[in-house]
Amino acid sequence: MTKYLVELVGTFFLVLTIGCVVIAPGDAGALAPLAIGAVLIALIFAGGHISGAHYNPAVTVAIFLRGKCPASDLPGYIVAQCAGAAAAAMTVGFLKGDPTVVPMQIDVTRALVAEFLFTFALCTVILNVATSRSTSGNPFYGFAIGLTVVAGAYAVGAVSGGAFNPAVALGATLMGLFSAANSWVYLVGNFAAAIAAAAFFKLVDPDTPEPAG
Repeated sequence: MTKYLVELVGTFFLVLTIGCVVIAPGDAGALAPLAIGAVLIALIFAGGHISGAHYNPAVTVAIFLRGKCPASDLPGYIVAQCAGAAAAAMTVGFLKGDPTVVPMQIDVTRALVAEFLFTFALCTVILNVATSRSTSGNPFYGFAIGLTVVAGAYAVGAVSGGAFNPAVALGATLMGLFSAANSWVYLVGNFAAAIAAAAFFKLVDPDTPEPAG
């Protein structure tokens, strides 16, 4: 139960930060990705030793397929992450005074490719710096993960919104940043990338256990 609570709280603060820095009044403009990456780095170091600090259903799936997350934990992690995102969305609405937000207009094909590519990059980085035997115990994994999100947000934020995380996409939809009709883009792009990243990791680092049951 403790690890699910950490996942809920960590995802809450990640999505809360996203909403607060991208929604006016008080949005951070071009500095928003830096704030998002910074809070993710801090949250990873805070919760990594308890839950693994996934804060992302796609990451949970990738780590499960890599063999470092038991199947019994999948529902609890994903429910906790989505609950944290939903709670954060409501909190942002309260803090911002229920602002009027216009959903981002996306080109579905470009957004799908963008979400797939950078979710793949994120999951690949996580699998290599946080689950590989050769990097076990390293002190830099939180920075590597957070900076991947920063890079992705700057690279394709204007294309897809830069979610790379189904829970973030849920929170963004509830905040009005994304259209509900486009939710499938993030679900398909993010989860497909997680599966591809796990397969790629096993290809380049085959000395890994099978998925836990």
